[in-house]
Amino acid sequence: MNQEEFTYKIKAEAQNLGFSACGLARAEAVDPEAASNLNEWLDKGYNGTMDYLVRYNDKRCDPRLIVPGAKSIISVALNYYPQQKLADDQLQFAYYAYGKDYHEVVKAKLNDLLSFITNIEPTVQGRAFCDTAPILERYWAWKSGLGWIGNNTLLIIPNAGSFFFLGEILVDLELVYDRPMKNHCGRCKRCVEACPAHALFAPGKMNAEKCLSYQTIENRGDISTDARQSMHRTIYGCDECQKACPWNQRFATPNNIPELQPNNEFINMTEADWQQLTVERYRRIFKGSAVKRAKFEGLKRNIDAVEDNKASNHD
Repeated sequence: MNQEEFTYKIKAEAQNLGFSACGLARAEAVDPEAASNLNEWLDKGYNGTMDYLVRYNDKRCDPRLIVPGAKSIISVALNYYPQQKLADDQLQFAYYAYGKDYHEVVKAKLNDLLSFITNIEPTVQGRAFCDTAPILERYWAWKSGLGWIGNNTLLIIPNAGSFFFLGEILVDLELVYDRPMKNHCGRCKRCVEACPAHALFAPGKMNAEKCLSYQTIENRGDISTDARQSMHRTIYGCDECQKACPWNQRFATPNNIPELQPNNEFINMTEADWQQLTVERYRRIFKGSAVKRAKFEGLKRNIDAVEDNKASNHD
């Protein structure tokens, strides 16, 4: 089978598995500008306590060090925009946390795609990743022609938006590669203006330590004063920069992946229910969920911070 036909079959199977987009790029070192931007971001401490972003920087800048012999990177995107949303007057979670843990959902589909590839060509060696290795996922999705890295620092897919999980397969096979897409954000700053904690301080410039997603999930200590004052009703993650994006407002479409749909108990929780959350109920609602990354104590801390804010505002 020639490269063109093999590439077409891979993309067709990716679509068949439920991926919204699939593109390919040559496995090589990242562009010097991308490597320089990453190092500058780390030097300024914008990663907060996420020390794992400092480790294995050599691999992050050259994926061939992760999978020796890799020649191609297959990038995919899986839509997670919800069909059903929490009511506006309830405590809020980032949309990506509504369903089952995306690491498992995307990884399973990627492994199915890798199996499809090896069934066609048994000699192919490859590995699948979804936020599970030091790979610059947005960079490679851009390099693979899926979309562009927008002013909100997220990958934006044309006529689709940014509510997507990303994943990759590295294979030791030459294929036909896609072209990177130019940025179509223009002078729009709606995402910057919408960022409640001012973590997104300029188009494409993010101080992750200030971001509510970092503060409510990655941060194991006390939530910063600025973050507390910015949380409003959010107790896990933040989607404000995405909700403000015109590409999402116009094109975001609810996903139809069964594993990404919220369970009834989660979607029907009231504010009083969250205030009285027990370990047992937490485990039941979030079994197999990415929310467990924050742990019960972390989620309770976030709930208490929102309630303390409300009490202070009423004084």
